[in-house]
Amino acid sequence: MSKSKKSGRQQAAVLEDLFAGEPDPQTILDKHNINQDTYARWLAAPHFAALFEQRVARAHHEARLILARYAPRAARKLIELTQSGKEEVARKACLDIIALPAPPDPGPAPDHRPARAPARSTGALPAELASRLLAALANPTQPNDAAPGTE
Repeated sequence: MSKSKKSGRQQAAVLEDLFAGEPDPQTILDKHNINQDTYARWLAAPHFAALFEQRVARAHHEARLILARYAPRAARKLIELTQSGKEEVARKACLDIIALPAPPDPGPAPDHRPARAPARSTGALPAELASRLLAALANPTQPNDAAPGTE
């Protein structure tokens, strides 16, 4: 077996163990007979670093999925705890609810129409036109003889 194939398999095994459960990286490196210098070289290598970052991103995605799945249950439980007969439990539940961060705005629902290019700014308005627009907005009861800029 070539050295690079063995190294690739060893790297894959180390990555698998790093993300499988054993919380101590040094224990995993010892298990695979990898010293810190070799591990540092692997982390500096683009291919291994990319695989590592992909695994980190996947782990974060899985954690977000789990949290999203259980968030409604946790919210219901917190609401139930606000009605607890134990004043301290109810108080802490209320504080936890107040401290919850707002969920991120998912943005508009995706539609299947082609995306439009965002409107581009045309720059600043000329000072005279801006002044007239502000005056018209500030005093909307005056009759409008002519639209701003159309004299």
